[in-house]
This record gives sequence, C-alpha cells and structure tokens, in this order.
Amino acid sequence: MTALTANLIEIFSAIQGEGINVGTRQIFVRFGGCDLRCHYCDSQHTWQKQPTCQIEQTPGKRDFVTYDNPIEMSQLLEWVERQNQPHLHDSISITGGEPLLHSLFLAQFLPRVKELTHLPIYLETGGHRPSQLVQVLPYLDLVGMDIKLPSVSGETHWEKHAEFLRSSRDAGVDIFVKIIISQTTNPEELRQAARLVAEVNSQIVIFLQPMTALAQPHTNPTLTAPNPEQVLAWQALMKEYLPHIRVIPQTHKMIGQL
Repeated sequence: MTALTANLIEIFSAIQGEGINVGTRQIFVRFGGCDLRCHYCDSQHTWQKQPTCQIEQTPGKRDFVTYDNPIEMSQLLEWVERQNQPHLHDSISITGGEPLLHSLFLAQFLPRVKELTHLPIYLETGGHRPSQLVQVLPYLDLVGMDIKLPSVSGETHWEKHAEFLRSSRDAGVDIFVKIIISQTTNPEELRQAARLVAEVNSQIVIFLQPMTALAQPHTNPTLTAPNPEQVLAWQALMKEYLPHIRVIPQTHKMIGQL
C-alpha cells in the first residue's frame, strides 16, 4: 500500500457510545490492522488487514456493500461525502484497529476530508504511537486515547502514553483518556495513570469504562466486570489526583448498535 491507499474495515453512520462524544452522531471510518493484543478486545476482526471492507450506502441503514482492499483516497473521500447528509453528523471518527498505523495516509486524507465535509475530526487510538500522532495532529480536533492497564489489557505503554499526552497538549489539541477496568484491575495502576495524566494537564477528563455483560472479552474469558464497590473506590482513588473522572460503560451496545 502507498500513502494514497489504505486498508479499511468499514464505513458507517452511528451514535458514538464512548467517551466525551457519547450520544453524538458520527461518521465512522474504521481502518484495518492493530499492533496491540488487548485481553478485553471485542474487535479481533480489526487486528489484521482484511482483503475486503464493508461500506454503508445510506447513513444508519446498514445497507453495506463489500469492496476490495486497499482503497484509494479518492474513493474514500467519495464514500464519506455520501454519508455526510446535511445537519446529521457532529464529527468524523477515525478509528480501528489502530488508525495511526495509517499515519502517512491520514496526513493527506484528513485535511481533504475536513475541507470536503466541514466536520470536526476525532481520532480514537490506543495512545501508544506518539511519533505517528505528530504527523496528523494539525488536522485533529479531538483525540480519545486509551491508557492500557497491564493488569487488564496485558499491554504496558506508560512512557508512550505520557509522550502522547504531551504532544497533544503542546499542539493545543483537545484530548481525553479512556481506561478499561475489570475485576482484575490493579488499583496502583490506576494511581499511576492518574499521576501520569496530572503531570501533563490536570484538566484532562478520564473515562473509566467498566466491562459489562454486554461487552464481555473475547481473548481472555477470565476477565469479568468490576463490582459497584470497586468502581466507586477506584473513582475516588483517581479523584485524589484529578477532578474529572467519569464512569461510563459502552452505551452503544446497550441500544443495540454493535
């Protein structure tokens, strides 16, 4: 693939179910490929680049048509513009997989799609590729990054998470943090995450996202949802360091948007 083509999973219109944009309508552009293997991942189909992708023809109708990968930039712009019906969408979500694996493509695609749609660009990312983030920061309006707790995800990226946050802050791009929690969560890792964020900007909002019965893990069935006492205690722990700690599960799955 070149900087003018990308491997896609799907494009569709839906209600955002996580983070600071929860409840808003977005055009989702999901890229294929991920270099992480989080234990709680419920989207294993995005780990590998796929030979085909699914493109919704009418916003929200789920009338998908299959196309071969890789996709040329001109074609992707055409598909996004078709989704962009007047007054319908609040932003475009660039997601995956890990979309920053496509940073060279995004550095060319994002300014063009922003000019075409006049919609804000929201990046959903694992927060572990700060060098690639720098390539696309000028075109982003909001970044939602994960902090991967080793006790829950099996991944450890503390230094890269810190660099990722600092780069967003220095570029003046709004950012929030999402942390998946389960019964296996190590509270000391939550303390470490809170300190990490507080050192960059104490006003960054953190979303604690409990695993729920509607979002059970696929790769590690021993992970289970935290109980209410754990969630309350962990929120209180993190609020010792930061004022904005919110607890919100995956709401899109609660309304049947899988």
